[in-house]
Amino acid sequence: MVPPIRITGLNDREPNPQGDFVLYCMTAFRRSEWNFSLDRALQLCQQLQKPLLVLEMLKSDYRWHSARFHDFILRGMADNQLVFQKNGISYFPYVEHQAGAAAGLTDQLVARSCLTIVDDFPCFFLPAWNRLLARKSPVKVEMIDSNGLLPMRAADKVHSRAHFFRTFLQKTLTHHLIEFPSPTPFEDFQFPRSPLDLEHEKKRWCPADFSDISGLISSLPVNQQVPAISNAGGSRRAKTILQEFAEHKLQHYPEDRNSPQKNGTSGLSPYLHFGHLSSHQLFHEIMTADGWHPGKIAPQPTKKAEGWWGVSAQLEPFLDQLTTWREIGFNMAWQKPRFDRFESLPAWAQTTLNQHQSDPREFSYSLEEFENSLTHDPLWNAAQNQLKRDGMIHNYLRMLWGKKILHWSSSPRTALAIMIELNNKYALDGRNPNSYSGIFWTLGRYDRAWGPERPVFGKIRYMTSENTARKHRVKEYIKKYQR
Repeated sequence: MVPPIRITGLNDREPNPQGDFVLYCMTAFRRSEWNFSLDRALQLCQQLQKPLLVLEMLKSDYRWHSARFHDFILRGMADNQLVFQKNGISYFPYVEHQAGAAAGLTDQLVARSCLTIVDDFPCFFLPAWNRLLARKSPVKVEMIDSNGLLPMRAADKVHSRAHFFRTFLQKTLTHHLIEFPSPTPFEDFQFPRSPLDLEHEKKRWCPADFSDISGLISSLPVNQQVPAISNAGGSRRAKTILQEFAEHKLQHYPEDRNSPQKNGTSGLSPYLHFGHLSSHQLFHEIMTADGWHPGKIAPQPTKKAEGWWGVSAQLEPFLDQLTTWREIGFNMAWQKPRFDRFESLPAWAQTTLNQHQSDPREFSYSLEEFENSLTHDPLWNAAQNQLKRDGMIHNYLRMLWGKKILHWSSSPRTALAIMIELNNKYALDGRNPNSYSGIFWTLGRYDRAWGPERPVFGKIRYMTSENTARKHRVKEYIKKYQR
């Protein structure tokens, strides 16, 4: 059963028992297992004794569309198609060949459905899309939260600091650790698997053919100047990277995660963002391998990043990233519609940045100069080149990347706009509550005031390439990502 706290009704309509199927519009949790949205759809199929139709659609007119993001998503769609076909599930993968071509498809399928399930993702264009669909729908629409270990609506306020949110998690999370989505949903629910008559829809909106993904992308009206990342995307690839991380990197995670040379990070954030991997599955795999069970949790909150879970030392910092630092972004995003605006920063941060926005800058660069790695700093340029080439920046250098954009921009608001544009254009895990947390952290979100007060930064935490080079070996990194 899907926990009620993860289910949100979006309209006051009733289900139509005479409908042809239960419709699941898969938009954020693009996977066929460990998915509360899929579980809820199958639960309703079982109750209504109706088959399931999964609609996974990829439009071509979303902001920052590119060959990179399309390739990542399409490889996930190809994986899903194989699983759904194997299990007798009707699957409709649709890819727009021109802007606006998808118009009417969702409305047509919703009108034929008993009710519709959508993914509850609090970022990018999806909240507005869900509201519009529910407003037009003649049947009930439910929105399901399968984002993290903690249901978003378990926290009724925005937590301003990671310390406060971590304490809340330690008081609250244990109950939710017994409520996991199904790893084998097609075995756990009994429902009709009869083929659906979709001839009319398929004739007008031809389903995607994944036999030549690269060729398909080259024919689409998306930004071809942001190229695909080879061997990326999809649930199968996500499982491979998870296995490699668990077997080879996790044991050295505490000492290697901040090293650009060793690159000890998991590399899983793009798969979590696009829904090819569930945080529940990730948690289950690493905790099972560690021999963990809920009885090992400390009886009282420790309020610290270590010592509460009762796991091996190498797991402690990774779990804090997976729970505290990942989910604090979702905590803000669903409660603050303008979480991506400068005005969402803490009052102290806005005050100090505004006080210093007219300070002279030794260096000042435009968006184009930042984008093309044309600064005076070889380390910053290397980080930007990694973002453009690999679709990600090493975690520690990502903080430096943002701090120096603040340092070298004409104003804090300009710096924020540049960070959002570059991150969302190139990063595979961009357009995500967690990546917005990282961007806004460089401007003071989830942080405190620091001294001494400095030009441009004011009381915002200060970072330099020189200090980074003293802490970490970066020569090989710079050499690798030279222009």
